[in-house]
Amino acid sequence: MLTIGELASYAGVTVRAVRHYHAKGLLPEPERDRSGYRRYDAGAVVELIKIRTLAGAGVPLARVRELLQADEQEFAVVVTDIDQRLRAEIRERQRHREGIARLASGDGLALPLDVVGFLDRLRALGVDERIVRVERDGWILLAAHSPERVPEWMARKREQIADPQLINFYLTLGQALDHTEDDPQLVELADELAAYIIQLADEQGEYYVDDADIEPSFAKLMDTLAFDTAPPARRLIHLLKKRGWTGWTKLERVDPTRDAAGTRQED
Repeated sequence: MLTIGELASYAGVTVRAVRHYHAKGLLPEPERDRSGYRRYDAGAVVELIKIRTLAGAGVPLARVRELLQADEQEFAVVVTDIDQRLRAEIRERQRHREGIARLASGDGLALPLDVVGFLDRLRALGVDERIVRVERDGWILLAAHSPERVPEWMARKREQIADPQLINFYLTLGQALDHTEDDPQLVELADELAAYIIQLADEQGEYYVDDADIEPSFAKLMDTLAFDTAPPARRLIHLLKKRGWTGWTKLERVDPTRDAAGTRQED
């Protein structure tokens, strides 16, 4: 007869593990001898080795008892079920690993892979990193707010950045960030941007300038984020409004002679 320590040693587990299996009802506790000690026979060693093997293979302890009591056919069914569960867990852990890998790149935080690819494309085209950051933060908001629409918006963005004129638009915005809000060169940049937008609207239609269909309140939130990240952008948009366009996230044609309340402005 064996002590609990000897049983654990033969089965290759710890005494604590034996007691844990007792508590879970997987390994019956023998009666105590006259000295008050529990004594185990060889059968207990065999059962403990089975428990250890099943647990080591990833079988939840809640199902170990089921397997120990199953016949050959039932055993095969249960093992198949457990294997499928483990495969699902492996796939889920792989997705977690992919997510962690994306975090290492910085842009991958809270962004789908196709958006990360879009940001990398902007960098490759020479777009200022500050503009890329504004785009990134905006996409984080968009992806959280309307994840189901991200593929639609990204398809449109990929089409647009194939247009050299749009890239010039991005490059001009980047230049604006090198100026203070009172720099007179912002006026020249506003003229360039307005000319580009008007040309684009005339050639492609106003829908092409902005067809994202983002509700105004959310567009305003995204504009605020952009202005906080790149303060000169606020001044640039103010100048653009005087040239007939308004909005950063959602460009719209406006009457430059009227203020936000609809009052006509004096020249």
